[in-house]
Amino acid sequence: MRMLNMKLQFVFICLFGGMTSVLATDVTKELQQKYVTQGAVAFSAQRGQKLWESDNNGRSCTTCHTTSVKNTGKHQKTGKLIKPMAPLVNPKRLTKKRKVKKWLLRNCKWTFKRECTAQEKGDILMWLSQQ
Repeated sequence: MRMLNMKLQFVFICLFGGMTSVLATDVTKELQQKYVTQGAVAFSAQRGQKLWESDNNGRSCTTCHTTSVKNTGKHQKTGKLIKPMAPLVNPKRLTKKRKVKKWLLRNCKWTFKRECTAQEKGDILMWLSQQ
């Protein structure tokens, strides 16, 4: 009986994890399609990573999120812990369009002192979705 329960738990985790992964992919693709209508071209994970790691007068995405998006980060001002950004480690990442848009806006303004372009947002989402 115990072995059956363990098998059922494993199956549930696999199915649930797969569903959130699909949601992350769907949200990323939907947003990227929107960014194309705003003038973005083919998205690049390499450009996304470069932007993520770029230093902007002492600020970068790694300031709060660490150099590995698979790790827990920490907000620079408040000290609040930030769950990993990598969807493979944190299946809830990139699954809610409204949250993705909100945090891209807020974090781009804080890090770069401006809103990110459609190209930059798409590139960052491309890179994050592969982590």
